[in-house]
Amino acid sequence: MVMGPLMLDLETTELTSEDIRRLQHPATGGVILFSRNIESVPQVRELLAAVREVRPELILAIDQEGGRVQRIRKGVTRLPPLARLGAFYHQDPEAAVHRARDWGWLMASEMLALGLDLSFAPVLDVEVGRSAVIGDRSFHHDPRAIVALGRAYVEGMHEAGMAATGKHFPGHGWVEADSHVAIPRDERTLHQIEQVDLQPFAALADTIDAIMPAHVIYQQVDDRPAGFSPFWLQTVLRERLQFHGVIFSDDLTMEGAAVVGGYPERARAALAAGCDMVLVCNNQKGADEVLDWLQFSGIGANQNRLRAMLARDEVNWEALQQAPRYQQIRQSIEQLGEQ
Repeated sequence: MVMGPLMLDLETTELTSEDIRRLQHPATGGVILFSRNIESVPQVRELLAAVREVRPELILAIDQEGGRVQRIRKGVTRLPPLARLGAFYHQDPEAAVHRARDWGWLMASEMLALGLDLSFAPVLDVEVGRSAVIGDRSFHHDPRAIVALGRAYVEGMHEAGMAATGKHFPGHGWVEADSHVAIPRDERTLHQIEQVDLQPFAALADTIDAIMPAHVIYQQVDDRPAGFSPFWLQTVLRERLQFHGVIFSDDLTMEGAAVVGGYPERARAALAAGCDMVLVCNNQKGADEVLDWLQFSGIGANQNRLRAMLARDEVNWEALQQAPRYQQIRQSIEQLGEQ
């Protein structure tokens, strides 16, 4: 079965006829869940099972970072923001790294047990106190700490059986504007970016399985956002950093992508720059426009890369709830939330 290069979302908590039509389209390759798709753990499991019945080969994804960005909140562990791991790192680096591995394992285990393939995590952006949209989603302000914590978090995800996605390449932490609603511009030189923001991505390029580039224009480097830039995706990421995994675009409906044109133009530019799969979310008309364009474009997707993002192991929900390691880690996180 072949996966297409488009990941899209669903309208509500159950599959609609329009959802099924889009899922059956050969250009569709994945589905991402949002808060509006979620009522309870049993409902999510049923929804994902229904998607599998339509297209069993699709990549099923979610954003379950913790903190502000946690789509599923009821019935699963309420995860702290990654910055809490950075705070622990100041006190005890070794213990913080161990905790990061545990958090990555727990998050991934819960999502796999629900029937998902991946959560787009971890955030590898450097927090420098400028970006409200990144903020405590970042591990730390020191790239070396991000590398240590990020590596451990990814190891935990891998141990659970989930592929990891580093975001937002080559770094979203410097810009103040939110790329969801604006077009951020980073005025620094390539050398300045390489010395700070690029460090976590460079160090973990052989460890993470996927990359999500930022909708940020690094204006001294390229006049296009990174996700539409062959320089960033091919010259830097593929050639210099020797990254061989999947490149997912960030959501093409975000304002940071609007500089490229309409939705088909955005998809065309992202795929031409080097993205393996593009996301079109929260805009059904835009998704249909991209599906229509892809149907006649002849553009396919790298099947080997995309299949590597599917869950490596099945996790039984009931068995997970009883596992001693799961209970211990969850209890420690719940105690942290009470402090």
